[in-house]
Formats: sequence, C-alpha cells, structure tokens
Amino acid sequence: MGEARFSNGTGSSPIIEAQNVSKRFAGVMAVNNVSLGVGAGEVLCLLGDNGAGKSTLLNVLSGVYPPSSGVLKIDGAEASFRSPRDALARGIATVHQGGGTVPLMSIMRNFFLGAEPTRGRGPFRVIDSARAKETVLEQVSALGLTRVVDADRLVGSLSGGERQGVAIARAMYLGARVLILDEPTSALGVKEAAVVLRLVVRASERGVGVILVTHNAHHALTVGERFAVLIHGNVVAAWNRGEKSREEVLTLMAGGEEMEDLELDLAGATANGDNQDEHNERS
Repeated sequence: MGEARFSNGTGSSPIIEAQNVSKRFAGVMAVNNVSLGVGAGEVLCLLGDNGAGKSTLLNVLSGVYPPSSGVLKIDGAEASFRSPRDALARGIATVHQGGGTVPLMSIMRNFFLGAEPTRGRGPFRVIDSARAKETVLEQVSALGLTRVVDADRLVGSLSGGERQGVAIARAMYLGARVLILDEPTSALGVKEAAVVLRLVVRASERGVGVILVTHNAHHALTVGERFAVLIHGNVVAAWNRGEKSREEVLTLMAGGEEMEDLELDLAGATANGDNQDEHNERS
C-alpha cells in the first residue's frame, strides 16, 4: 500500500509527476511511496480525511518540503524545488484556503503584489494603474467572475469564492501550468463552493492542470477526472471518473473496514439497549 499508478485520462504526458515519493519527519512517515501526476487540462482530486497526508504531499509538490525519497519530475525531467518560488518559476502554483490575499488591500494590489506594470523611466517610473486595473478585470472576467467589476475594491469585501478566484486568476496570469488548490471549498457555503468548482473547470478548459486537495467527496466527484485517496500517507486507491460510486469513495476515505466495525458496534449497542429496555419493562 502507498504506491498507486493509474492511467492518464486524456493521454497527455504529466506536467508534474511524483514517483515513489516519501516524506519523513523525525522518524514519522507522513507520505509513503506515492506516485501520481497531472497533465494539461486534467483535474486530479487528492482525497482524504484530516491527517491523511494530503497537506504534506501538497507541500512536497509545491516546494515547501523536499522529498525524503523518490523524485519529482517536470515534463518528464527530474526536478528539485528549494522553495515555492522555485516551483512557481516552473509553472507550479499553489492556492491555499482564503487565496493568500490581504483583506485591506485592493483587488488590483493583491493581484500584482509588488509586480504592478509601470510607465516612465528611472526615478520617474510610476505604477500604470489604468493598465493594471484593466488587466485584473480582464483576467477575473475570463474565469467567469462577472461580479468583480471594480479593481479598487478591497479584497476583504469579496466573498470567499471570489477571493479564491482572484488568487487563481493571478496564478494563471503569472504563467501557472499546474494549480494546486488546498481545500478551497472547506470554509465555504454551498453557493460559494459552486463558484470555486466552476473556477476549477474553467482553469482546466484553458489547459491548466489542476490538483484539487479536498476531503469533500461530492465536490471532487463533481469536477474531477482522476482521483486518489490517501490514508495515513498511503495512496490506498486510484481511479478514473466513472469507475467508482460516491458510496465506494466515501467508504474508502473512511477506511472501509473501520466503518464496518463501527456499524457492527453500533448495531450491537442498539440491540443491547433494546434488550435492556425489554427487561426493564418486564420487571
């Protein structure tokens, strides 16, 4: 258990691929011998409950941690990242919960974060606000965020889904070929989660590979093409769309045998309770 290779749904070569990747912390195996990858325009859903190892694997893929063993490959060639900046330079962008935005800054300033377009030369160089605002609105509109029409609006006034959208649009503008989305819908209501899931689909339609890290099987099955379930750092199952039902996925995420044992325990407790009630009535 731990290694799971599965067919690439579109037949495209992986942009980023982990081969037999493991990560240890002080003797604890957080990720164990994981192999997976994502190609252009694909949505790979990485499923698992809290503590399953999803975040650690995400951090390895995005350059936060080096793997303890195994290799990462970009376009088939072995690669190593010293930081998330290195990963971004190779087209691997990570968007965390909340989008990593600064609430008291404008949408435009959040979008560029110090890399605003400028005009003029030397000491007379200034931010080209008009071009920056136009660029921002073009990019978010292309992802379907039609309600975001004022680039001077504070990001803190946006909904959770719209903040995610700004972060995704920024990553794509900066050249992301793969988006790693870390639990983007976990703190959102139904409508806002739907906004984010539409963003995932739009990003894939534009040729970006997406790794959606989530513990929500329903969200994953809505947009995913390929799936992998992690339990205690091991990939216990991997499959393509249509190969497993929602119930099978939930059982896998819950640990299958553990859920069956729990159901048996609950059934036994209920039976014992009924027998005790019957005894008390007779007494």
